[in-house]
Amino acid sequence: MSTVIQHIDTLLVDLPTIRPHKLSMTTMACQTMVIVRMRHSDGIEGLGEGTTIGGLAYGPESPESIKRNIDTYLAPLLIGQPSHNVHQLRARLNRHARGNMIAKSALETALLDAQGKRLGLSIADLLGGAQQEHLPVLWTLASGDTAKDIDEALLRLEQRRHCDFKLKIGANPLDQDVRHVAAIKEALGDRASVRVDVNQAWDESTAVRGIQALQDAGIELIEQPIPAREHAGLVRLANRFNVPMLADEAVQDARDGLDLVCSGFSGAFALKIAKSGGIYGVLELAHVAQAAGVGLYGGTLLEGTIGTAASLHAWATLPGMAWGTEMFGPLLLKDDIVVEPLNYTEFGVELPQGAGLGITLDEDKLAHYSRK
Repeated sequence: MSTVIQHIDTLLVDLPTIRPHKLSMTTMACQTMVIVRMRHSDGIEGLGEGTTIGGLAYGPESPESIKRNIDTYLAPLLIGQPSHNVHQLRARLNRHARGNMIAKSALETALLDAQGKRLGLSIADLLGGAQQEHLPVLWTLASGDTAKDIDEALLRLEQRRHCDFKLKIGANPLDQDVRHVAAIKEALGDRASVRVDVNQAWDESTAVRGIQALQDAGIELIEQPIPAREHAGLVRLANRFNVPMLADEAVQDARDGLDLVCSGFSGAFALKIAKSGGIYGVLELAHVAQAAGVGLYGGTLLEGTIGTAASLHAWATLPGMAWGTEMFGPLLLKDDIVVEPLNYTEFGVELPQGAGLGITLDEDKLAHYSRK
């Protein structure tokens, strides 16, 4: 008798951040995660996480909608189905439900976690094996205060925690943002690379002025300077400047990646399992990028440890990430809901070991931070 999915629980978990995290569209002081607990008839439980940024400020899914849509529409499609064939279950979800990529990613993670536990294999091993056991991780400087950001960066360098830094800009006037970024780059010098993420805040003419100034200041990468749907504008910017453009919101899946490549884009792609509906979808995008010679960057929606671990297992199967990763989400949180946190060391993070995700929930912490 085959093993089937018996029950799927979802919990809203609110964890405070270590400081306000300022982006162009919102400021975060708390991160809300949707934790998925998927129980199977063989007694195995798979874990997943669905997380976004600032409620509905970032995209069409909020934590509350992720939970509601899993509970109401997606979980009933999976309950009673055989547990082992993840591809068939992904196809079933996609056939009956449009969009909801973060929710689908959380469910796929839980399916893979359970299958790994069942077989005694890590998720990376399920995907063919890890090519990297230690992945570089940058840190985002997002206090909004230049002096504080410089001090924070210097501390991270001293701790050997991070040597690449990203600045969130776009909420302030252009000249103010450029001065802020340039001052931080000047203070850090050659000790660290500095990139910026505009989060779609500029129009193309503003981007031309801003990117030129940032390029002159020594900034190494410009992430999503203009709105996601303006593919032609992003291609023009990539071809106009020497500093590479990083497509994030503009490239959700393999089809988006193919369209950008065919349009002449030559920058880099930000990979996020949440954008692509899960690990398999994001690896399809990664393979398009690899075939086209487009650099890869491991992105985050500021997931906690479960979502971050899932991403790390995916990135580990790739031969390399030209622009590293930003899998620092758990470090932005004051506390955690797992027994053993991820091991951040030597400017990066170790791939979790053990079956499935290699993560165990701390039931007391989970109960404490879950919404009642």
